[in-house]
Amino acid sequence: MKTQSHAIILAAGRGSRLGTITQDHPKCLTRLGGQSLLDWQLEALQGAGAESIGIVTGYLAEMLERPGLTRFNNPRWSETNMVVSLMTASRWLHQHVCLVSYADIVYSADAVRRLMSAPGDIVLTYDPDWSKLWSLRFEDPLSDAETFKIDNDGRLLEIGGQADSLDEVQGQFMGLLKFTPEGWRRVERFLDALPQSQQDRLDMTGLLGQLLAQNVHIQTTPINDRWFEVDNPNDLAIYERLIGEGSSEMFRWPDAVSTHANRKQSLRERG
Repeated sequence: MKTQSHAIILAAGRGSRLGTITQDHPKCLTRLGGQSLLDWQLEALQGAGAESIGIVTGYLAEMLERPGLTRFNNPRWSETNMVVSLMTASRWLHQHVCLVSYADIVYSADAVRRLMSAPGDIVLTYDPDWSKLWSLRFEDPLSDAETFKIDNDGRLLEIGGQADSLDEVQGQFMGLLKFTPEGWRRVERFLDALPQSQQDRLDMTGLLGQLLAQNVHIQTTPINDRWFEVDNPNDLAIYERLIGEGSSEMFRWPDAVSTHANRKQSLRERG
């Protein structure tokens, strides 16, 4: 029997690196390709069959009231990080298999289905072809890429460090992951042992890295198509151009873009 999944979108923060773009709306309402980031996320989650969808609000929370969405609220959004926002949805996390999505990413329903079907109590998606996107976003992809290492069975070994070479980056974490109730209980046991000040500062990759240090098993599953992370206005400009010049399929890399990114990568490796 198919396991039903709930989904939680973490949308409490403002997204200050977008500057004035988010002055009058939450980051997830920033528009890309004719609709908001939130609309893209809802399409993917609903298209993959998510049973119920919740959203963690904070900044301009009243703008995220939508029929069919369960709202969780982080009143301390401006002084805490993503893990505290996720903890506001602990009721769901204790009761259901929950997909967790950052609010500033765009991905396909296929990526969600892969995550839903992947075994494990804590599972994250990653992009094995990350250099295509990072080569477009950054002159030097390693300047922003984080370490990501897995074993032959897809078990996570390392995440979130400063990468000094491409060998340390087997993929990039997308900001899309899954917890079973048992997986979340392991997270809570770890968090309960931390002082409140440490909980407040903890981001998701930091949490995953510290769980690895406690020998918690974290599984990974690769995606098979492109995705977008919106961090600043330049990202939006790049993605709008890709969508305008690309194929008719939003999440497929156009051949010209793939060739361009591979050429840049090859030149860097030879240099």
